[in-house]
Amino acid sequence: MPVKNRFAELHGDITEWRRDIHAHPEILYETHRTSALVAEKLEAFGCDEVVTGIGRTGVVGVIKGKSTGSGKVIGLRADMDALPIHEATGVDYASKTPGAMHACGHDGHTAMLLGAARYLAETRNFDGTVVVIFQPAEEGGAGGKAMCDDGLMERFGIQEVYGMHNWPGRPVGSFAIRPGAFFAATDQFDIEVTGKGGHAAKPQETVDPTVMAAHMVTMLQTIASRNADPVDQVVVSVTSFQTSSNAFNVIPQSVHLRGTVRTMSPEMRDLAETRLRAISEHVAAGFGGQAEVTYHRGYPVMVNHEEQTEFAAAVAAKVSGDCAEAPLVMGGEDFAFMLEERPGAYILVGNGDTAMVHNPDYNFNDEAIPAGCSWWAGIVEERMPT
Repeated sequence: MPVKNRFAELHGDITEWRRDIHAHPEILYETHRTSALVAEKLEAFGCDEVVTGIGRTGVVGVIKGKSTGSGKVIGLRADMDALPIHEATGVDYASKTPGAMHACGHDGHTAMLLGAARYLAETRNFDGTVVVIFQPAEEGGAGGKAMCDDGLMERFGIQEVYGMHNWPGRPVGSFAIRPGAFFAATDQFDIEVTGKGGHAAKPQETVDPTVMAAHMVTMLQTIASRNADPVDQVVVSVTSFQTSSNAFNVIPQSVHLRGTVRTMSPEMRDLAETRLRAISEHVAAGFGGQAEVTYHRGYPVMVNHEEQTEFAAAVAAKVSGDCAEAPLVMGGEDFAFMLEERPGAYILVGNGDTAMVHNPDYNFNDEAIPAGCSWWAGIVEERMPT
């Protein structure tokens, strides 16, 4: 099952859809135009059912095979939202919305799944049901969780679910995957460090929160170097250091630290939060100040299921000739919520030598479309053969 000829024929159409979506990026749950376009095309393809409003602006299409005696139902998911970044690519189909762009390739994911849906609705060469899932708000809005909370899996009887992401740096149309923990849990923290402000010429009369916070930034790195097992993955990054005064001659009353914690297991996630709280509070107390920690748990670890990962890799190898072992990724992915609900797998497809995602110069590589569409179709036809 190499790249399907039908997708070579459809390549121009799918590219046109992708570039139209690219030119009109929408952030988080505001994917109204994109969702309407998706629903319109699914209707035109002849899907047996098209449902909007799942997870606020999510869209679901149902395609039944030539037979459904197997009773199998497989979900295929693509994300639709863009990022709050000003595009710098200079392409003729660049974003028409200032301050928003498809800097992560969700336009490509959506277009590829639309292409696969068109092919599957035409051929129906499978025994079972496929549910195509178009999700909003992957970029920090937990749209995957919103769709699951709306009963996505139960309402459509989904038994397994599969997702895909383009990957700059990998050869175009090649694939990579790994079983088990794949993408990291993504947590955020705010630390309000309070002391006693005063004149910078009289530090002895103050309780300096700048000194406290500076020690905190250094000490938080000991979570990785001294608390975690060296073979476990954990990243603690303080990304913002804001004082309550910007004057040259004022020791501020307070300092606000913000940052992120990335982990690859529930146990490490718990340990990191516990130690972050303890270090912050005790460092501040040691200087005579206080630290108030607010810790927000974001996306969980995304864990690929063993059997489905092996199957997904086999389909990818048939499409491109090989499927490599993917590295661990310390970025987050809210497909994790769907994989907590149902067994499944998430794969990377090569985007070639392009700018990295979340970069104003990034652009999805349209040459990856036939391989991505063929993998989607292969998942359905191989998992639910007639």
